[in-house]
Amino acid sequence: MAADSMEIDDSLYSRQRYVLGDSAMHQMAQSSVFLSGMGGLGIEIAKNIVLAGVKAVTLHDTKQCETWDLGSNFFIRDEDVLSQKRRVEAVCPRVAELNPYVHVDMSSSALDDNTDLSFLRKYQCVILTEARLSLQKRVNEFCHSQQPPIRFIGCDAYGICVRVFCDFGEEFEVSDPTGEEPKEIFIQTISQDNPGVVTCMDNQPHGLQTGQSVVFREVNGMAELNGTSRQVSVLSPHSFAIEDTSGLQPYEHGGFFVLVKTPKTYRFETLERQLCDPQVLTPDFSKPEAPLQIHAAMLALDTFQEQHSRLPNVGCLQDAEVLLKLTQEVNATLRNKASVNTELVRCLSRTARGFLPPLAAAVGGLASQEVLKAITGKFAPLQQWFYLDATEVVRPLQSLSAEEFSPRGDRYDGLRACIGESMCLELQKLRVFMVGCGAIGCEMLKNFALLGVGSTKSSGEVCITDPDLIEKSNLNRQFLFRPHHIQKPKSTTAAEATCDINPDLQVDAHLNKVCPATENIYSDSFYSRLNIVVTALDNVEARRYVDSRCLSNQRPLLDSGTMGTKGHTEIIVPNLTESYNSHRDPPEEEIPFCTLKSFPSVIEHTIQWARDKFENAFVHKPSIYNSFWQTHPSAEVVLQRMQTGESLEGSFQVIKLLSRRPSQWEQCITVARLKFEKYFKRKALQLLHSFPLDTRLKDGSLFWQSPKRPPAPFDFDLTDSMHFTFIVSTARLFAETYNIPYSEKDLSEEAVARVLSGVRIPEYRPSQKSIETDETAKKPDHSKMPLSSEEEREAIIQLEQAIATDNVTAERLRMSPLQFEKDDDRNGHMDFVASASALRARMYSIEPADRLKTKRIAGKIIPAIATATAAVAGLVALELIKVVGGYEFESFKNCFFNLAIPVMVLTEPAPVKRALIRDNIYFSIWDCWTIFGHEDFTLSDFMNAVREKYGIEPTMVVHGVKMLYVPVMPGHSKRLKLTMQKLIRPSVDRRYVDLTVSFAPETDGDDDLPGPPVRYYFSRDGETP
Repeated sequence: MAADSMEIDDSLYSRQRYVLGDSAMHQMAQSSVFLSGMGGLGIEIAKNIVLAGVKAVTLHDTKQCETWDLGSNFFIRDEDVLSQKRRVEAVCPRVAELNPYVHVDMSSSALDDNTDLSFLRKYQCVILTEARLSLQKRVNEFCHSQQPPIRFIGCDAYGICVRVFCDFGEEFEVSDPTGEEPKEIFIQTISQDNPGVVTCMDNQPHGLQTGQSVVFREVNGMAELNGTSRQVSVLSPHSFAIEDTSGLQPYEHGGFFVLVKTPKTYRFETLERQLCDPQVLTPDFSKPEAPLQIHAAMLALDTFQEQHSRLPNVGCLQDAEVLLKLTQEVNATLRNKASVNTELVRCLSRTARGFLPPLAAAVGGLASQEVLKAITGKFAPLQQWFYLDATEVVRPLQSLSAEEFSPRGDRYDGLRACIGESMCLELQKLRVFMVGCGAIGCEMLKNFALLGVGSTKSSGEVCITDPDLIEKSNLNRQFLFRPHHIQKPKSTTAAEATCDINPDLQVDAHLNKVCPATENIYSDSFYSRLNIVVTALDNVEARRYVDSRCLSNQRPLLDSGTMGTKGHTEIIVPNLTESYNSHRDPPEEEIPFCTLKSFPSVIEHTIQWARDKFENAFVHKPSIYNSFWQTHPSAEVVLQRMQTGESLEGSFQVIKLLSRRPSQWEQCITVARLKFEKYFKRKALQLLHSFPLDTRLKDGSLFWQSPKRPPAPFDFDLTDSMHFTFIVSTARLFAETYNIPYSEKDLSEEAVARVLSGVRIPEYRPSQKSIETDETAKKPDHSKMPLSSEEEREAIIQLEQAIATDNVTAERLRMSPLQFEKDDDRNGHMDFVASASALRARMYSIEPADRLKTKRIAGKIIPAIATATAAVAGLVALELIKVVGGYEFESFKNCFFNLAIPVMVLTEPAPVKRALIRDNIYFSIWDCWTIFGHEDFTLSDFMNAVREKYGIEPTMVVHGVKMLYVPVMPGHSKRLKLTMQKLIRPSVDRRYVDLTVSFAPETDGDDDLPGPPVRYYFSRDGETP
């Protein structure tokens, strides 16, 4: 977004626009940021804010590249170390490459206690990393004293501890603290009282808080409320009070209200003032004192550096005791404090020279979001400290010798100082399978590269797969990709970029989906070679499938996801935790068929209607047409079979399409004009004919009352740009599906008007067909409905005519189904959906949506931003270290965060549930009993084998949905003599099947007991029979 033109490049920024909104994007495009410190934390922040699209960033650093940097800074390469480049010179061009709209420059001037700070006045936000506390205080005081204040952020990462501090001035106004989109809530009643009580329709929760304001619209009766804003006092989740309504007209029906977003002012203190009485965010409620404990320990570390001009030495017990004593002294001076955590201080002392890349990624994501808040005023800022520690990562390693953590002069020295040499080697030996190479996938690969996961020399490997190609909109957050990679595969491109960061890695890139169809590739033997599976997916179904494969193959799974500024991580460890499939989110509510077809009430309904029209006309019907003529290649044979009374599925629809098929561009315009007439005039006239405005229900209430809106038909007007867009986009899409050529000249208003002047619109006559009003009714499938004799006759006549007029050629028996593509503005897809939705909204007096919102809803776009993606991937990579170390259940953490508010909550995963079968025989989802058979092994042999091996009597055996043995079923007792091979009929390459077996209860009359799956191998050694 070049600041001069202020145009937002939607092809690049679309997913982020849905998170931040255009106003914030424009403010970013006019903001300059100063970022000091090009270590691992600084480069994370640089990456995220440049991807986001600020106007200019100055990167500042005074150090030279060292081998150590290769393990913390993903933009420093071996050659930079060899040529002794300055860090800032090495990273500046690589950061600049991330976004052509951002001006990135560099500085390597001294920044210390003697520097004249006036040069900072040209920046809106200043971020310091790797800076001593005395310098942070000095720069913060300068920034705070400016008019307007320069927003200041200080970030530090020392070994297992990280901190972020924010000071945005004494009065910082935030336009939108949460970023949540206000919903329209329909009204059931409003009392004529003091105060008036508003009740929501269908007990819908209003989600309001006392003191907020709402605006009323379309209220009938108490019309004085319309367009006014009223403060609310919440009475229940479904009702609230407003001021006196006793003097207003009585409420009749209808109307809705919407929350009014009000700006909020936040007050900040300087770093100096906040040191003694810190205001902190608590991420982990299992250790609520941790933030204050880390605060004291890190302040003591600052004092240690001032006194010794160095950090504590790795494994030096004397330094640890000095730091502990300093922490106690610092803690005594704090007003807001907790008890000193000795273990934390000793861990910090031992690891302070080290660096944990995933921890920097997690906090770098959060800090970057604070930068964006500082320059846009969008979302609630951090007040004022954020602390996070990774004590759980290093706690089990404390008994190791100091030598484990000593530097060896390679890229892993920073990591080694935190987790030791043995754990570094374990990471390098890892065999990881990552599914998905989008935004989270790119961030995960960066973490793998810095951690050395899957190193060639240790026989490790990272296998990645993703069938997608790179689109321009990916570049805004999938930071391993550049413009010249567009239309190349994500997985192979990401693999190359990962090996650039760390050439030691072995990355095997595939282009496959992971689903039942690829089980021949991602087979059990494939999973048996893995140590861990990571998902970087964007849909629940794929996660469920991968989870089921990890469950049956006893492999740990690390899952994460984001939506806008929200993120979650979930850690699944065999025999310790529940699996992903152990919990299910409620299914998404579907819009009732009758609402979409006839009674829309909100803009989402009209957008979904337009999307359905696209799918039906340009995808579904052409696909049915093609498959019908592939099945029945001869029209003459179809005619003969229909004449003899044979019913062919889909024939009526297909023949209607053939007989009405346009063959010229002008006919496509005509079809589009008739569609306009049908959708926006006749549909409304028919509804008002069936249900006149004064129609009443059996209880005497009006039929047309909220949320039902009566439609208002309108005439076609070529001078209305929305009408014109609908005609042209509809005609284009029909031309493409029917393979009809057209030129740019054909799309001009003049050419279209000439064709339209000759279109004859038949006179409207109301029909007597019934209109569906039942909200539970489903959409009928016309292709499967039996034809009436009249429809059959009509189809036969139409086909006879088509054959007689030589209209049945190979070309005419073929159509080109489209695939909805929301991101290409040249193809007319979004033109059709946006214009159709807007015209229907106009017909029903629904507040319209702009093209951006329409695109998000129609394309089911998940809002996304690099800050949240970086944070989840960092949190997942921290858990990966614990999984590799075989840590206890208490060490693991799931996380939910919302960077907008900001809130981060770390919790223990759900422990695995163990079900008692009987007599101390338990099982969990991770258990799988095994029976090895052979070619002649019978069902009876199987039952006996289970009884002998596990001591329980099987009563029922089921394979998938097929019942192999249920004693009460007729003829099932005879099956006992049949071989398992014959009963199951496995495919040639099948080694085993998982069977569901029920067991006899202890006392008669009780229900059968469920057990774990019983894996039956068809041969004794488990090989393919």
